[in-house]
Amino acid sequence: MTRSPASATAAAYSRDTGQGVAFGLAAYMMWGCFPLFFALFQGVPAFEVLIHRVIWSCAFLAGLITLLGRWSPVRQALAEPRRLGRVLGCALLIALNWGLYIYSVETHHVLQASLGYFMTPLVNVALGMLVLRERMARLQGVAVALAVLAIVLQLMMLGELPWISLALAFSFGTYGLLRKQVRLDGLSGLFVETLLLLPLALMTLGWLAQAELSHFLEEGRTTLLLIASGVITALPLLAFAGAARRLRLATLGFLMYINPTIQFLIALWVFHEPLPAAQLATFVLIWIGLALYSWSAWHAHRRRSTPQAASH
Repeated sequence: MTRSPASATAAAYSRDTGQGVAFGLAAYMMWGCFPLFFALFQGVPAFEVLIHRVIWSCAFLAGLITLLGRWSPVRQALAEPRRLGRVLGCALLIALNWGLYIYSVETHHVLQASLGYFMTPLVNVALGMLVLRERMARLQGVAVALAVLAIVLQLMMLGELPWISLALAFSFGTYGLLRKQVRLDGLSGLFVETLLLLPLALMTLGWLAQAELSHFLEEGRTTLLLIASGVITALPLLAFAGAARRLRLATLGFLMYINPTIQFLIALWVFHEPLPAAQLATFVLIWIGLALYSWSAWHAHRRRSTPQAASH
């Protein structure tokens, strides 16, 4: 019995969606488990882990791009130096984000890192309004206001700003803002970004070696971990690219919360970080804000898709 074209298309769409969800879950679960990996670098300063992450990510991505035959967009980007300004901006922001994240794990502030990634969607909304002059939906405005209230409450109750959370959220949010203006796919874009950072990373590595401060080649385990940081950086990106090709943006948006949720649970159950009442109140307000933001995004997506469905 032969299937109709419509049923074959529906089956292919269902298969693609299933694969997309699997890729998305893999990507966000890998990102969520990053604290477990970076906690292994005992005694290695965060900035040294960062420079190796840049170097080995660049090397691994170069091999991957060669294997996939994807050098064309890279050559096009490098052939237009004037357009590399935004890519360099992206590179500096992602390096700042990576460095802060490694530092948060090394200093036992994974809860703050988790809060930062929970805040990122709300920071994206705020940046879109302030920089791109995008209109903010009413529920999105309430969500952003709740995030601001959460930070103010923590400042008043604990006497300190969650600066790691804010720095992670704003660096990644601004990175996303700039990245939208760069015509490069995720794989090629990350390679060009790490390539631009490579000279500085190599010079810093040379300085560390000359000053006898480098941990590279000092111990086999540490050396392998530093090299592995490049592979660990690229693998979730590849899974995310597979998900992005197969899933709607709204679905990806909901899967995104898996990453900080896993980090939150790891901070509590594995690293046993304390969660004072003030910090818990901050999380609760952010979670309520995210629920409102997600509801608003889902409602807007339904409104956009309804006329399309009616036209078929």
